[in-house]
Amino acid sequence: MAVKILHAADFHLDSPFSSLSEEKAIQRRRESRELLTELMDIAEKESVQVMLLAGDLFDSGLSYRETQEAMQAFLSGLKCEVFIAPGNHDYWSPRSPYAFLELPENVHIFRAQQPKCVELPSLGCRVWGSAFTSPVSDDMLADFHPGETELIDLMVLHASIGGDRYCPITEDEIAATGLDYLALGHVHACSGIRKAGKVHYAYPGCLEARGFDECGEKGYIIGTVEKGKCSLAFRPLAHRLYSEREIDLTGALSAADVISASVGEGEKDNIVRLTLKGEFSGKVDTDELTHLFEDKFFSLRIKDRTVPASDLWAGVDEDSLRGLFLSSLKAKFDAAADERERRIILSAAKYGVAALDGREAWQP
Repeated sequence: MAVKILHAADFHLDSPFSSLSEEKAIQRRRESRELLTELMDIAEKESVQVMLLAGDLFDSGLSYRETQEAMQAFLSGLKCEVFIAPGNHDYWSPRSPYAFLELPENVHIFRAQQPKCVELPSLGCRVWGSAFTSPVSDDMLADFHPGETELIDLMVLHASIGGDRYCPITEDEIAATGLDYLALGHVHACSGIRKAGKVHYAYPGCLEARGFDECGEKGYIIGTVEKGKCSLAFRPLAHRLYSEREIDLTGALSAADVISASVGEGEKDNIVRLTLKGEFSGKVDTDELTHLFEDKFFSLRIKDRTVPASDLWAGVDEDSLRGLFLSSLKAKFDAAADERERRIILSAAKYGVAALDGREAWQP
């Protein structure tokens, strides 16, 4: 027998999105709420039987009315069994956002640090869970032994493997539980499906990124769990990604031309940070460059980390082997057809001068 599950965590609804303008931060919070409807539709379309939500669904104990209404509609619309393990950001208390929701019978919120169990004989499984009841928590797996059962053993928990404040647990403790699947929350990048002993476990990562420390695809885990066996996979869901990259201006004549050549299609929805680096003696006006390219992204930030270029061609008129070498390459550089050719010639000149001067070769 197998049970179909969907595992998600770390929605962080009502995050401030402080790096964005106020208008776009409001838009991002609205879009984050809309993902709840998409997740509900996915659960119905995929015939999910058990949804495991591993905490930090809210970013704090305070939430906007729109968020409360969206969460109420989400939980009320789900037809599967739902289990929530509150985390350090949305810990359970009589004043937490969860306390003001009207929960249908199929939605279960764990409210104590001591693991509790809900049996679902019709689905051939039982689900364990614990809750943060304050912003920090001791190890909730310490001395946890669920006991032998013929039912599929699932657990949902907000915890940090190897951490020290947010329910610190270890892989040895995970292995000792004997669970079939441990659904974790707290880490904002998908871990992939892992094993500790015979126990499968995973972090799905956050549902939507909130900053440049959360680059990459974001989504949920879905699939089936059997006794001692899992068939689970990560699926991306987030509509906007954070991405950052470096652009080398060494040898360039125009910062705008190099940026234009590096900006691809398909980034219109993303939040992007470009860091300009290398030796460059031209003008770098980050405000002007941002204004020039901001319509290609949802949000754009440009940082200038360039340094003034050294005068490589200073010895071009020397009556020496060095001068002849530079003179030949300078002519090629001036006649180059494009930025790529100029970069190649400049690189050759720097390597050659380093060799002639007995210095360590320049690294591009």
